[in-house]
Amino acid sequence: MNDAQFHLESGIGRITLNRPRALNSLNHGMVLAMLDHLEAWRADPGVRAVLIDGAGDRGLCAGGDIRAIYEDARAGGTASLRFWADEYRLNLLISRYPKPYLALMDGLVMGGGVGVSAHGSHRIVTERSRVGMPETGIGFVPDVGGTYLLSRTPGELGTHIALTAGAISGPDAIHCGLADYFVPSERIPDLLDALTSHPTDEALELIAEPAPPSALAGDAAWIDHCYAADTVEEILSRLHAGGDAAATAAKEIEAKSPTALKVTLRALRSAAALPDLETVLAQEYRISAHALSTAEFAEGIRAQIIDKDRAPKWSPATLSEVDDRIVDAYFS
Repeated sequence: MNDAQFHLESGIGRITLNRPRALNSLNHGMVLAMLDHLEAWRADPGVRAVLIDGAGDRGLCAGGDIRAIYEDARAGGTASLRFWADEYRLNLLISRYPKPYLALMDGLVMGGGVGVSAHGSHRIVTERSRVGMPETGIGFVPDVGGTYLLSRTPGELGTHIALTAGAISGPDAIHCGLADYFVPSERIPDLLDALTSHPTDEALELIAEPAPPSALAGDAAWIDHCYAADTVEEILSRLHAGGDAAATAAKEIEAKSPTALKVTLRALRSAAALPDLETVLAQEYRISAHALSTAEFAEGIRAQIIDKDRAPKWSPATLSEVDDRIVDAYFS
C-alpha cells in the first residue's frame, strides 16, 4: 500500500496521504513522491489544480514521522537532516505553486501537516479542524515554515499558539491567516464534485460558507498584552496576572521545554523580520539540525510518543538556566 496516493481526474491532481493508522504522518518517501508529482503536474497542461487530503476520518496529517526522527537522533544519524531538507523544499514549492493548490484541512492538521497545507493557495477548514504546531511539547521548535506563518498572525496570536503548543479551530485558523475557506465536513463531497466541472474559485464560491466566529479573536486583548513581552519569563509573569484564561495558558507553557520555549520565541521574533518564507526555512533548518544533536528533543519524543509517560526530564530544567549561549547555538 502506497503511503501517498496520486490520482489525476477531470484536471485535478489529487494527493491523498495514506497512513491513516499513523494519522497520515509524513515520511521521507512521501515527501519525495510529492515533490516529483508536483513538479510533473506543474508542467502538465492537463492539470489545472492540485488537491491534498488525508486517508481515514481523523485528519489530514499529524506531522512528521516522529518515531523515525527519534531513532535517528538516538543513533546520532543524519537521515532526519535529509528528510527536513526535502520537506522544507516541498513547503517552499507549495508556497510558489503556479496552479491552484487546495488543502482539505479537515480533522487534525499538526506540524508537518501545516507545512503541506497552510502554504497553499486555497486552504479549506471544517468544523472538525484542529490546527497546531505542537513542537515545544517535545523539546523542538515550530518548523515547516511554522515560524513564518505564526509570526505573521494578527497581534501576538501566533506567539500564543507556538508557546502553548495548542490546537486551534478552523475559524481560528482563518482569523490567523492559516486558512481561507470554511466548508462543513458533510459538504466536502459536494466540493470535490464541483471542482470537476468548475474552476477552483467558482467551486469554492458555490460550496464554502461564512466561518463561525473565532474564539481566539475574542481573546486578542489579553494575548496581545501578555505575549508582547521580550522574554518568556516576562510573558509568564503577565499571563499569571492576566485572569483565568491567561493563567491556564501559563500552566500549559510551563509544562514545555524551557530551552524550546526560549528558542521558539527568538525564532518567531527573527522570522517576523526576515523577508520571505525561503529565508525563514533556512533559519528553521539550522534550528532543526541543532535540535537533532540535543538530548532535549529525544527526551521530549520519548516522554510524549515512545513511553507516553508525559513526564519529560528537561535539561536545563528551568528558564533561568537557559542562557543566551544555549539559545545562540540553535541559530549558528
